[in-house]
Amino acid sequence: MPLKIGITGGIGSGKTTVAKVFELLNVPVYYADAASKRLYKTDKELMQKMKAHFGDDIYNEDELNRTKLASLVFTDPQKLELLNSLVHPRTIKDALDWLQAQTAPYVIKEAALLFESGSVAEMDFVIGVYAPQHLRIKRAMDRDKTTRDEVINRMMRQIDEGLKMKLCDFVITNNEQELVLPQVLRLHEKFLSAALEPRAISAFPTRS
Repeated sequence: MPLKIGITGGIGSGKTTVAKVFELLNVPVYYADAASKRLYKTDKELMQKMKAHFGDDIYNEDELNRTKLASLVFTDPQKLELLNSLVHPRTIKDALDWLQAQTAPYVIKEAALLFESGSVAEMDFVIGVYAPQHLRIKRAMDRDKTTRDEVINRMMRQIDEGLKMKLCDFVITNNEQELVLPQVLRLHEKFLSAALEPRAISAFPTRS
């Protein structure tokens, strides 16, 4: 089975960008957010549970009404917890099914809520992508066309960034000053060595 590497980071950290660099190196990448969007439309059991808990109008035919869902869960922590309890198990299973089909030396799962969802337990190692808060806020505002207050509100619903980075085995700094590519290449070589020579893993840091 391939070595399993997680990539995580807070909103606006650039974790998807880092994952795409690994993808350019022919490393298979599972994008949890894209997978959940697909499952909302294709997983019939999930769709039924969504309608049962959030109302039939949470879907417009087979399309999730994201505006309505956001208005429900982002103002009510209990409803957000309920949503996560419905979606995370389906996404974790989908990721494991995907993993079974992979033959590369190592693979990557990119997920914002890797620790929060519990899927970190399936990973051999975790990369954290770090960026200063002011950059993360600006990136998220530009990407999502939203307000500073909304971005900060979303940040507050995730694990503290400093704590998240401490939980990771490796950290890539994406601060627009340090180049990302050399950092990725160094880790790529480490993971290839560990995948091809398991004894090399003993030299890696241990995640508590």
